Amino acid sequence: MVKIVLIDDDPISTFVTEKLISKNIKVPFEIYKYNNAVNALKEIPEIDPNYLFLDLNMPEMTGWDFLEEFHPKNTNPEVYILSSSVDERDIDKANNYSLVKRYLSKPLVKKYIKTIFN
Repeated sequence: MVKIVLIDDDPISTFVTEKLISKNIKVPFEIYKYNNAVNALKEIPEIDPNYLFLDLNMPEMTGWDFLEEFHPKNTNPEVYILSSSVDERDIDKANNYSLVKRYLSKPLVKKYIKTIFN
């Protein structure tokens, strides 16, 4: 069972991401959705996800703050940053985190999902 975590405070973005994944993944999966990074950080160790999609701009705890606090114990999920920012500084910063597999622009498109899950 593939476990996927979505962390995004925008319900429309979460809905779109979930639908794209659901239509383009070929293996059994579960999606765990969080509208804030604080709660996700508390519960992720129990989920032990394979993939994690992370928004950067969120209240209370940003995606950057989450990455600083996130230290998986068992396995390292593939982390994909989802952001509406196309600022090169954000993209460069994302590349400094070993867990971050790729920086993706919102809205997420089918091509990226197929690349990730195939």
